Amino acid sequence: MNTTIHLKVKTDLDDTAKVLSWFEQINQPPLLNQKVWWQCQTLLIEGFANIVEHAHKNLPEEIPIELEVVRLSDCIEIRIWSLGQAFDLEQQLKITPELTDNFLERGRGLKIISSIAEELSYLPTDDHRHCLFLKIKY
Repeated sequence: MNTTIHLKVKTDLDDTAKVLSWFEQINQPPLLNQKVWWQCQTLLIEGFANIVEHAHKNLPEEIPIELEVVRLSDCIEIRIWSLGQAFDLEQQLKITPELTDNFLERGRGLKIISSIAEELSYLPTDDHRHCLFLKIKY
């Protein structure tokens, strides 16, 4: 079973509920492991928030963020495309405090993502965007 869904939203954290509601359709039939479903939702929302707050920080709200989720027989892949500035994901992960040392309200998203995702990358695409790729197996 392979299912692919797409969504395009504004650069606006107020669209978080819309993104989560859209994401529900990938959970049909429901994943047997509820923890994995919670982790998938966490990856999606942390990734989306990261693009809004960092990659699109200086861009107009009208600039779209595109999302794609693919459910395969053993995993879920999440792709979030942005038009913002590039950054070195590996370097950023090295300088971000560990979750146990970070008591700030914000700034933990990448560490949360890296602790859940089995694969994580942020790479340029041929169309001058960047793609945040997240993969979790179930």
